Amino acid sequence: MPGYRFLDPAAVGRVKNLPLVARKVVQGFISGLHRSPYKGFSVEFAEHREYVPGDNLRHLDWKVLGRTDRLYVKLYEEETNMRVQLILDASSSMNFSSEGHLPKCEYGAFLCGTLAYLAARQQDAVGLTIFSDAVDLHMPARSGPRHVGELLRQLERFCRRDQLPVDGQPKGTRIADTLHKLAFRLRRRCLVVLVSDLIDDEGDEAVIRALYHFRHRQHETIVFHTLDPAEIELPFDEMTVFVDMETQERLQADPSYLRPYYVEAVEQFLAYHRSKARELGADYVLARTDTPFDVLLARYLRSRRDAALRGRK
Repeated sequence: MPGYRFLDPAAVGRVKNLPLVARKVVQGFISGLHRSPYKGFSVEFAEHREYVPGDNLRHLDWKVLGRTDRLYVKLYEEETNMRVQLILDASSSMNFSSEGHLPKCEYGAFLCGTLAYLAARQQDAVGLTIFSDAVDLHMPARSGPRHVGELLRQLERFCRRDQLPVDGQPKGTRIADTLHKLAFRLRRRCLVVLVSDLIDDEGDEAVIRALYHFRHRQHETIVFHTLDPAEIELPFDEMTVFVDMETQERLQADPSYLRPYYVEAVEQFLAYHRSKARELGADYVLARTDTPFDVLLARYLRSRRDAALRGRK
């Protein structure tokens, strides 16, 4: 699918052979990579069922017949498709970038564009939600090149360096509120991929409660915690005026004095989200914008594939 800004052909070439697999059971109807809750006669053994007239005799378990003198057939789990819902934070804080690095929103758009391509390539349905202080765009998961093309065009529309809000005002963030609304909208099980800096007006605990809502609705979740290296390390040396990109609040400070306290606070912030994601069974990936997005994705997809294979043994 050439011609889309956030679908880099070289990057796609490096990750296209790495599957985006579901670790949990998914609901679907196309033969693919993922386990389905619907039992049939294919691929992976699930359980026995007592024989009824009309069942194919090829699926009789002859060993069970020899032990019990009763007729049972083998049931298997079909492998099927999944639904992927990409959720991208496009609030004003996501426009931040330090010298030499992509703005966080653009970095996230490359992640979403590549994941959308991978999902479509393996015949999975993919959707896109873009939000700030409200849901700016919601495309339900569908399959097909026309749908994926529109998804990539919407990424270009919402994630541009020169993008300004329609009213000229900065956009705040309501991650928790958005995720709660989406948890109700997504009625079928799906893989939810959240790309955000997780800087929310409602606080860290509210974000985690919203992620638990996805688990309650039986969705699987991946969090790409997208941050610029300057936000993590505070590398500035001279007296600096810091401007909040969402509230425009200004603060003059000496970074060399603040750095030890700031770095400790950031480490606690990262550790909190990492540990809470682990508690709720979600994947947590720190996505620093100084790491090429295709390198980050390739590393993650390999580890996810290997974990899924271990889980099926």
